[in-house]
Amino acid sequence: MKTKLTDCLRPLLLGAVLLSSTAHAAVQTLDSVVAIVDNDVVMKSQLDQRVREVEQTIAKRGGSAPPPGVLDQQVLERLIVENLQLQIGERSGIRITDEELNQAIGTIAQRNGMSLEQFRAALARDGLSYEDAREQVRREMIISRVRQRRVAERIQVSEQEVKNFLASDMGKMQLSEEYRLANILIPTPERADSATIQAAARQAGEVYQQLKQGADFAQMAMARSASESALEGGEMGWRKAAQLPPPFDRLLSSMSVGDVTEPVRTPGGFIILKLQEKRGGSSMVRDEVHVRHILIKPSEIRSEEATKALAEKLYERIQNGEDFAQLAKSFSEDPGSALNGGDLNWIDPNALVPEFREEMASAQQGQVTKPFKTQYGWHVLEVLGRRATDSTEQAREQQAMNVLRNRKYDEELQTWLRQIRDEAYVEIKLPGANQVSP
Repeated sequence: MKTKLTDCLRPLLLGAVLLSSTAHAAVQTLDSVVAIVDNDVVMKSQLDQRVREVEQTIAKRGGSAPPPGVLDQQVLERLIVENLQLQIGERSGIRITDEELNQAIGTIAQRNGMSLEQFRAALARDGLSYEDAREQVRREMIISRVRQRRVAERIQVSEQEVKNFLASDMGKMQLSEEYRLANILIPTPERADSATIQAAARQAGEVYQQLKQGADFAQMAMARSASESALEGGEMGWRKAAQLPPPFDRLLSSMSVGDVTEPVRTPGGFIILKLQEKRGGSSMVRDEVHVRHILIKPSEIRSEEATKALAEKLYERIQNGEDFAQLAKSFSEDPGSALNGGDLNWIDPNALVPEFREEMASAQQGQVTKPFKTQYGWHVLEVLGRRATDSTEQAREQQAMNVLRNRKYDEELQTWLRQIRDEAYVEIKLPGANQVSP
């Protein structure tokens, strides 16, 4: 969900995704509702299953879990927000096909260096069934698509913003170093009064003092943070300084690995960051391939077998001396390249789907590949050339675009998640928590 399982499965063999995603608990004879969430509910069995997974993850990291009551409330809040996003996905008609799910499972196994059988065995060792894992991945994919529609698609970055960013001191600095960060968030409501803000500031100050005295950051995040990544110890992954709001972008340059910032007031509350690691900037030289292809797609009137057969026939015609470009113009169903004889021009291999990239990498220059399948259909390709390109300016602009989009996305996502949570009807039946959120 949240893209976790796609970004997923990082701890252990599986990674952040499976271990932090929602599990469908096995049906139990006795169960109860722990939260009513708009038109759905969260069951005690779901909460217990997720708590077990979190405790297992914490144990494998060598840490100790927060007190049971604190952990239950943290996990329940995560389940509530996930449930709201799944309901949005249901209302929006978002569906994950079996083929898409199988591809995702295969990719997860491959990224962990396993065959599908080894992946199943690893799941069993961690107490998860293969069916439960598939359901977790499916939910992660739905949530990812919901966020893409509701958040990512609304984000726009103008050319002028890119130019201004690259001309700034921060834009120049972001090319040099990258930081792996963790965070703790002490939240404040959107229209909090001064007393509420002061109380949150005192709480953040207490957390900061405990960290300075040697408290474990990950444990404090799990016990005290309201951040989306609290149950992962506050882990944020790798970020450029420029992706962070002021004053964090400036603070990081003078921090050493292991340092934590003092609490900083932000629109969502008070944030404390920990610098976990640093690494240098990336090279601006990239490999490019000049390639052309013919794409044949299956359709309602052409089966998969007929599509493959047509691709094979075109391959034979090229091998027998017919012109690749003319066949591409006549048969290719890629509207972006067919009129150009299938020519994709010089392209970065990383921009292509894995199957196409792998076929292209193994083909010799001037060689036409046998037909192969991707998610788009059946392809025949020919590599026309290879080169290493110094794309410094282009790469700088793309980096700036990515940084600005990521920054806007992070801010917009937190705002949107808070909004859907605030607007939902949530009745919590777990003892010791506020019971109703109108």
